[in-house]
Parts: sequence; structure tokens; C-alpha cells
Amino acid sequence: MGSIQNDSSLAQEESLLQDEESRQYTGDGSVDFKGRPVLKQNTGNWKACPFILGNECCERLAYYGIAKNLVTYLTRKLHEGNVSAARNVTTWQGTCYLTPLIGAILADSYWGRYWTIAVFSAIYFLGMCTLTLSASVPVLKPADCFGSSCPPATPAQYTSFFFGLYLIALGTGGIKPCVSSFGADQFDDTDLQERIKKGSFFNWFYFSINIGALVSGTFIVWIQENVGWGIGFGIPTLFMGLAIGSFFLGTPLYRFQKPGGSPITRIFQVVVASFRKRHLVVPEDSSLLYETPDKRSAILGSRKLEHSDELRCLDRAAILSDAERKSGNYSNLWRLCTVTQVEELKTLIRMLPIWAAGIVFNSLYAQLSTLFVEQGTMMDTSISSFNIPPASLSSFDVISVIFWVPVYDRIIVPIARKFTGKERGFSELQRMGIGLFISIFSMLAAAIVEIKRLQLARELDLVDKPVAIPLSVFWQIPQYFLFGAAEVFTNVGQLEFFYDQSPDAMRSLCSALALLTTSLGNYLSSFILTVVTYFTTQGGNPGWIPADNLNKGHLDYFFWLLAGLSIVNMLVYIVSAKKYRKKKAS
Repeated sequence: MGSIQNDSSLAQEESLLQDEESRQYTGDGSVDFKGRPVLKQNTGNWKACPFILGNECCERLAYYGIAKNLVTYLTRKLHEGNVSAARNVTTWQGTCYLTPLIGAILADSYWGRYWTIAVFSAIYFLGMCTLTLSASVPVLKPADCFGSSCPPATPAQYTSFFFGLYLIALGTGGIKPCVSSFGADQFDDTDLQERIKKGSFFNWFYFSINIGALVSGTFIVWIQENVGWGIGFGIPTLFMGLAIGSFFLGTPLYRFQKPGGSPITRIFQVVVASFRKRHLVVPEDSSLLYETPDKRSAILGSRKLEHSDELRCLDRAAILSDAERKSGNYSNLWRLCTVTQVEELKTLIRMLPIWAAGIVFNSLYAQLSTLFVEQGTMMDTSISSFNIPPASLSSFDVISVIFWVPVYDRIIVPIARKFTGKERGFSELQRMGIGLFISIFSMLAAAIVEIKRLQLARELDLVDKPVAIPLSVFWQIPQYFLFGAAEVFTNVGQLEFFYDQSPDAMRSLCSALALLTTSLGNYLSSFILTVVTYFTTQGGNPGWIPADNLNKGHLDYFFWLLAGLSIVNMLVYIVSAKKYRKKKAS
């Protein structure tokens, strides 16, 4: 009897030791640089994050150091016309938000996030060097204007400049969708404490982006305008080099997630398999659907996903046919998929309505660099003898983000946690909804400023004169500051949502889709502007946004329209958010 008790106690001790040992390692399948299981205390967490945040801050400084003043370089140095320069800038920026799809697929399918960032950072740096040389080397640098005569840039000068510019666009494609996800990979999803810290990471990640943007929008732009473009491009190039150095320095501390194969292929496999079995009846008992018997998913680097009752037509892809049961051959993924693989596609489809809300939000964000600036040009921009460029008011949006991130992380979250009981204060969907709500007030503030501006124009009899109205441009600060607060809620919430809710082996792809909302938001803004201009200029009317004199127009109506659109978007979002069912991983 004593022997049995001793054996039992030994077994219990052994089990406890195994549990204790397993708790020392991450439970989300992450590995170290050499592919070995990683100890929590030695890797990841906030120990690894300073290198990633430093990389993002320096990379964003480099990017905005080019983007903020690119139109000025094209018009003043390459001697392009306003329309051509604006078209080249928007095309390049659109490309920068499309190439992340390339980087995301490579990261999720083959290379993993670390090596994708490394390879595309090298391409990015090469592009920055090429751009700096094109603005520094006499042969590659366009000739200056002589009076009103501006010699056009030579084909070689155009080629060198745009080659560098589009190498940067390609380089961003591997960095943008991977860095935030790679940073979040440093926190173990199976550990409650680390999960809470991961929410804080996204806040400080967005903070780092805006620190880089603030330095570029002030210091770098001033260098380009007052010292020279060679140095003005050279400093961002130096910071890109620092970004790469910061990233590689943290390598021994990083946690790595293994790539799980092409997500695009897996999506098509589910569609094809479910179509082939369209005549089969989906069983009521989901346990009859095919899934691997062991604990690990058949998809490398992914946990298993539990079955959901939505989109049951896709479940046909996981039905075992009689022929498959008899043969025992389950290897043809174009005929039979696991429940986890089917749930990957279901998860993506469920996320689409939430994703769509970001498009409308980003169409409002587009006004910060377009109509907000145009409104500012028709206001008093002077402080004593000094004139403020209206575009520089956008710095208040960045300052707002820098202000609100620590306030949200250190004050709002702890208070909200007491009331909601949620580990991050608000859920990702609640956080995004709050941001959508705040963005409405940014448009309302812009409309009120415009009403006051037009009222002064009528009182001073300046309606027919294309001149600035004696109303200080600083009245625009509230609309910028409000939108900065909206960004902290919506954009950071979107980063959290697309990381947490995306399938494990599709996180880079989902981050790329989130970035795509920025591009689509700009296209939506252009479409709305085109439609409004067409209908409001009928019958010879100047329209809401006249090309030559905003004093004749009604820009306030356009801001009211955007506020109304944002209200509709928020209401649709609330309905979608209430219906949304979170993924369940095991």
C-alpha cells in the first residue's frame, strides 16, 4: 500500500515539475532565431520591443522625410507642373500602400516576418541612397532655373530619381505589414499578463510612428527648404540605416513565428473543395467534420480554430466523403480541408464589415492634407511678421496623437478596466467605435470654422475676392486635435483587432489589408469630391469647392456631408460589431 502511495506522489511531483517547466516556455509556438522553443524570461516581451519601436520610429522618419515635401521637390527641382507633380505623389503613395500585400504574402508563406523585414529594409535603404545621390551628384541633379527659364530634367535624372523613389515604395511593402505584427509576436497569447502588455505595445508603436512624422514634418522639411535637398534626403537615409541597425541588434531577444504556407492558396483550396462537395449535406454535428487528431494544427505556425456555425456552406470543404473514408487518403487539400483551414476563410469574411469602416474613416483622414490645408490658405496665417505655412498645422494632429497615447495607456485604460473588467480597458471593437465617434466632431469643428470664415467674408465684402479672410488659422487647431484623438482610438484599435482576430498564419496579410484602407480611403475621398463638384457646379454655379476662390463656395457643406457620412458609417459599424463573433483558438 505504501509503495502505491509513493508512486502516486512521485507521479504528482513529476507532473508539477513538467507544468512548471512548460510555464517557463511560451505557449504560442514561438521559437528563437535557431528554431528552438524559447524561454519567456530570456526573450520577447518589453526586452525586445525597444529595438522594434526604434526601428519603426527611424523608418517612419525616413519615409515622411521624403513624402512630406515630395511635391515641392518635383515642382521646384524636377520642374514638373502642379498637376503632374500631384499625380506622381499620389501614385507613389498609393503604391506604398499596395506593395504591403506582396510583403505580407511572402512573410506568411515563406520567409517569416523577421527575414521579410530584413530583405525589404535593404531594398528600402538602397532606394534612399539612390534618391540622395540623385539630389546630390551634379550629373544626376537637375539644373536650377535661370529667371523664368527652367530647363527640364534629363531622362537620366528622371530615371535615377524615380528608380530610387519606387525602390522605397517596394521596401515599405515588406516593412509596413510585418513590423507591428512582429512586435506583437513578442508577447505570448497564452499568458494573461503578456496579453495585457501587448495592448500597450500597439499604443507605443503608434506613438513611435508619430514621433518620426513630427521630426520629419518640422526639422527635415526645414533642412530641405533652407539648407539643401542633398542633405535633406541624406538625413532620412541616415535614419533608415539606424532603423536597420536597431532592428538587427535585437535579434537574440526576439521570438519568431514560423511561416505557415501561402494563405492565398489555402483560401482557394477551401473554395474549390467546398464547390466540389456542393451536393453533400453538412452534418449538424461539427465533430464529424475533418480535423487533424493531434493537438497541433496542420498549418505550420498556427493554433487550431474551433468550428463556428456561420457560413456553413464552406463547411463542405471539411466533409469526409465515402471515397476518402475508404481510401484513408486525406492529403489532397483541394478536395478536403481541415476545420481550422475553413475557419481561416470564415474569419476573414467576418472581418470584412469591420475592415470597410476603416475606408470611410481614412476618407476623412485624407482631408487633413487636402481640404483642411486649402481652408487654411484662405485664413490669416501671420503671427506678427512671420507667416505659418497652412500645411504645418497638420503637426497638431501628430502632437495630438503624441499627447493622447500616454494619456490613453496610463490613465484611460486603468480607469476603464475598473468599469468594464476587460484586460485592455476596452475591447478592440469598442475602441475603434469610440474613434469613429470622435472623428465626426473633427468634421463638425471644420464646418463651424468655415461657417465663421464665410460669414466674415460676407461682412467684409470679400466674397468675390480670392483673398484670405482675417480669421486666425489657429482656429483650425481643434479639428486637427480631435482627429488625432480619433486616430489613437480607431487606428491603434484597428492594429490590435487585425492582429488578435486574424488567423495565426495570416497575420501579416491581415495587417496589409488594414493598410489598404488608407489607400482606398483616399480613392473614396477623391470619388466623393468628384461627384460633389459635378452636381454642385450645374447651371454655371461655382459649386461647394470652387477651384479659384473658396470665398464663393460652401466648403462647410462638404464638411457637413462628411460628418453625415461618418455618422452612417458609425451606425453600420455598430451593427457589424454587435454581430461579430470572435475567433476561438485552441
